Amino acid sequence: MESTTLATLLLGFALGVEHALEPDHVVAISTLLSQNRHPLKSALSGAFWGLGHTLTLFLSGLSVILFKLTIPYQLSLSLEFMVGIVLFVLGAQILWKHYRKRIHNHHHVHASKLPGHQHFHFHTEEVGHGHPHLTHHYKSLAVGMIHGLAGSAALMLLVLSTIQSPVEGIAYILLFGSGSILGMMVVSALLGLSFAWSSRRFASLGRAMQLVAGAASVVLGIVVMFKIGFVEGLIFKL
Repeated sequence: MESTTLATLLLGFALGVEHALEPDHVVAISTLLSQNRHPLKSALSGAFWGLGHTLTLFLSGLSVILFKLTIPYQLSLSLEFMVGIVLFVLGAQILWKHYRKRIHNHHHVHASKLPGHQHFHFHTEEVGHGHPHLTHHYKSLAVGMIHGLAGSAALMLLVLSTIQSPVEGIAYILLFGSGSILGMMVVSALLGLSFAWSSRRFASLGRAMQLVAGAASVVLGIVVMFKIGFVEGLIFKL
């Protein structure tokens, strides 16, 4: 293998790791993990995100290698706009679940003759526990696939278009995907560890971190949609 080819493949792996650390990716996975209590399961969710991301990149890359296709600009903008929608929905779900499950309104009537009153309180522990882990993993897979379709991986496809050999191109895609999987697994494990630690040690801090993750996702989703829709001109160019 030529040194130039080897350098290109190693660059693909490094770009994959860096790609996983992009703000929209970190914010998206943080909303998926904000109610998780296990770092290893968080890392697994990150792996599913990376697998979904790699799957769509692999299909896109094959179209570049085999058919010399290019993604139309309007379609690329539409896919990026979809990422903004996903970020907004993920964040809104976290905020809604937080208030729906944690804050309850009860009417208390005391045994004495004092009048009843409304009482608000927080529940720090969930009552009952299902097994939503597979659902979280599937959601991570779907979100990763959407991110893989968006134009944030354009650099990968740009480099891919300069590779002459189909075998080297496929190797580049797989190394880029492996880097993104590894990077997201590390990020997810660290996020899961921080959420688990804060929830066990300081319940109020754990709730605050969930709210921050949800709010950040909503805000970033709005920013992405505004940028793509009105700055880039998908809907209307300002």
